[in-house]
Amino acid sequence: MTPHIDEKVEPIFQEVLNRNPGETEFHQAVREVLESLGPVLVKHPEFGHHKIIERICEPERQIIFRVPWQDDEGNVQINRGFRVEFNSALGPYKGGLRFHPSVYLGIVKFLGFEQIFKNALTGLPIGGGKGGSDFDPKGKSDDEIMRFCQSFMTELYRHLGEYTDVPAGDIGVGGREIGYMFGQYKRITNRYESGILTGKGLDWGGSLVRTEATGYGATFFVQEMLKARGDSFDGKICTVSGSGNVAIYTIEKIHQLGGKVVACSDSGGYIYDEQGIDLELLQQLKEIERRRIKDYLNYRKHAKYVESGNIWNIPCQVAMPSATQNELNGKDAAKLVKNGCFAVGEGANMPTTPEGIRVFLEAGIAYGPGKAANAGGVATSALEMQQNASRDSWTFEYTEQRLEQIMKTIHRLCYENAEEYGTPGNYVNGANIAGFIKVANAMVAMGLV
Repeated sequence: MTPHIDEKVEPIFQEVLNRNPGETEFHQAVREVLESLGPVLVKHPEFGHHKIIERICEPERQIIFRVPWQDDEGNVQINRGFRVEFNSALGPYKGGLRFHPSVYLGIVKFLGFEQIFKNALTGLPIGGGKGGSDFDPKGKSDDEIMRFCQSFMTELYRHLGEYTDVPAGDIGVGGREIGYMFGQYKRITNRYESGILTGKGLDWGGSLVRTEATGYGATFFVQEMLKARGDSFDGKICTVSGSGNVAIYTIEKIHQLGGKVVACSDSGGYIYDEQGIDLELLQQLKEIERRRIKDYLNYRKHAKYVESGNIWNIPCQVAMPSATQNELNGKDAAKLVKNGCFAVGEGANMPTTPEGIRVFLEAGIAYGPGKAANAGGVATSALEMQQNASRDSWTFEYTEQRLEQIMKTIHRLCYENAEEYGTPGNYVNGANIAGFIKVANAMVAMGLV
């Protein structure tokens, strides 16, 4: 059935379009949630009375600032920084920082809006926010990245706090960038507050499993979707787009669960290795040497590299889009279904276009949307916050066990809410409804704030 916005919700969406012109990714994210909420307003008329949807679509705070820094040649460069503190009904704002040339307010708002519901699904006390900059770390020296991060934090620090706003990493922001920003925060404030950033190094307040968490979590979620259909990863041929942090640890966990990933990609093209992706080689190329994925062929001569190729043309049973937003369109989705794909789990944020989602839902495949499937990253960030607050450090095994249980609970919530509201098996509706109801109940309880 083609999703549509209920007539009670349509005027709200039109107002979002009017108030936020040109922010296409944000419009897309809002529409996708609002398409699920008609039945919720019938069952919970108090949400309409309290204007919960209107309030939830408007960020509590939007911060835009200048980031001046100096490159290695002594030239002054100017970038723009963002932090959108979207909703704090369930806890302090929580969400990553993205450094990428594509970043503008609409991208940050779409990510922050998604984060509200994703964080609610984890069951942990965290609100939704997101931030970043149009700074491009690619091709920059460590010194240049340090100077940029220090300048970025010189403004952002005043908005952070373990009970206020706790950023993490995202595209372009890993342990190196988090370290530079944390160092600047400590320098400015003269306080060692571990809880103001997550994704920290293991030697200074970080959590085991945080690096692996988004990829592991997405794989656990797909495992639960398969289990609900009496199936598993065992023997399944899989493709994973991307070759960054999320993709690498998705591949690792799929292999551990008995599946075989035959393809992954970067912005230049994709690698196809019918024997299965050599994870150790991929990590060496991407995490240690920071090289392009085409160099995989230098070591695995039988593999194929397709420049500017479309990874979704490769037949698979399980697809895991783990690169970036809107990377998988309607034609790609149709090709995947035609080639025998029966499960999709989103490791990236909103990687499938509305047309692609429609194809998956109409085909009746197991489709796990990002706000549910990739919630493992922020869930483990919240576990890092718990460890920081208690001055404790957990083992890898215990933290992974907590992550797996959280992902199982998220799957159950999505599955049960989809059934309760008349669309069994529709994880999009299940995730949107479960996350929205939790945030809405908190907002009603707190009054007009």
